[in-house]
Amino acid sequence: MRSDEQIETSIMSLGPAKIPSLLRTRAKGAGTGCFVSEKDRVLVNLLVDNLKKTIERGKEPLSFELAGPRSKIFFDPTKLRCAVVSCGGLCPGVNDVIRAIVLALYYNYGLRNIYGIRYGLQGFISSYGHDIMDLTPESVAHVHERGGTILGSSRGPQDIESIVDSIERMNVGLLFTIGGDGTMIASAKIADEINKRGLKIGVVSIPKTIDNDIYLVDRSFGFETAVSIAVDVIGGAHNEAISAPNGVGLVKVMGRHSGFIAAAATLAMPDVNFVLIPESDFELEGPTGLLEALKERLILRRHAVIVVAEGTGQNFFGNSEQQRDASGNIKLHDIGVFLKKAITDYSEEQGMEINLKYIDPSYTIRSASANANDHLLCGFLARSAVHAGMAGKTKMLVALCNNQIVHIPLEASIGKRKQVDIYGDMWMSVLETTGQSSLNNWNAGDNLQGSLRKNRDNTPLGVE
Repeated sequence: MRSDEQIETSIMSLGPAKIPSLLRTRAKGAGTGCFVSEKDRVLVNLLVDNLKKTIERGKEPLSFELAGPRSKIFFDPTKLRCAVVSCGGLCPGVNDVIRAIVLALYYNYGLRNIYGIRYGLQGFISSYGHDIMDLTPESVAHVHERGGTILGSSRGPQDIESIVDSIERMNVGLLFTIGGDGTMIASAKIADEINKRGLKIGVVSIPKTIDNDIYLVDRSFGFETAVSIAVDVIGGAHNEAISAPNGVGLVKVMGRHSGFIAAAATLAMPDVNFVLIPESDFELEGPTGLLEALKERLILRRHAVIVVAEGTGQNFFGNSEQQRDASGNIKLHDIGVFLKKAITDYSEEQGMEINLKYIDPSYTIRSASANANDHLLCGFLARSAVHAGMAGKTKMLVALCNNQIVHIPLEASIGKRKQVDIYGDMWMSVLETTGQSSLNNWNAGDNLQGSLRKNRDNTPLGVE
């Protein structure tokens, strides 16, 4: 976000928290050291100069509530019923979040009525006929070892009033939603309808996206697992490429609008020569286009590895009719298959024999179980969501900000997207690692990225 951007950071509450938390009697010693004060906040911008300028202008530095257990809670655990729902595409760690929510509610707050809503928001609509799942410590004991989601998922909007009707019928007082931007938009609408009806029902979201593109969120769960698996795939593509004359390894990774997976995996496995992401336009043909750059690379080094994010290069498909999925997202054209054909056709035109291997691990990655770091993050996020919900906070999400779990109002994040800054350190590091140019003909003469492309003996930078 821009250093001068102002956003709303206050969190909506269902009412004053008056009930002493059960954690007080379970904590060791005085029983107060585990609690977080409402005054504890985390700065959003850590740069000293920006902080000084804000204070000099007489403004309060932008900050979020620190997550964690409160000494007093809003809900009486003996009377509360909770529900958990997961929506949208699969992502490593969803089961971890579900498990940690259940265990925190059960053991920390003594809840015994925890419902799992099956197949996303469809589960609230009676016409679909989906059963409700009772969530207990026994039923979630080993789910973190599996990918996917034990609750099932679905895409697409459902009638908000019908959803709230269902929540009322079940006498649910606290709803946890796990999903991406579409799910958080729906969560905000559910909270608004609840508020409109004057109900005391909390809605707390745990943001889920493998692409790591949630606005204001440092890192979303599942991202590190995606990068880790992508690294192994890139290693395989590199092995294929160096094992054949003019070998080309082409790998497509997830990233509809943001190229964080492609960029991070390249920096972690610097065997990549070309990285293509949605944030940085490129051209296929021309003296500094991808095809000519690839030809030059093969002449010099006899092999190449290309990593492309799925949302890259959609402009190459012209004005073809754009279809949408159930969630309203534009169905992307397959840039991987397109590049495979374009590279193959170009090599035939040039009379250059190549050996191209195309790998698309997208669904393997998103359905995998979480790695160790994502296991940790999922647990922290889920427990923080439970603490926030029990304290009566609503219409909010929990997220990592400056290495701290914080509370963020849904309105501050939804409808926006975090993207790779093509003038920032991450993308500059990618260019230094790969040695690629901007791959834009119009920018060939005055090219900041192109200046990183070659070393003194005119050989593309980067690994072999």
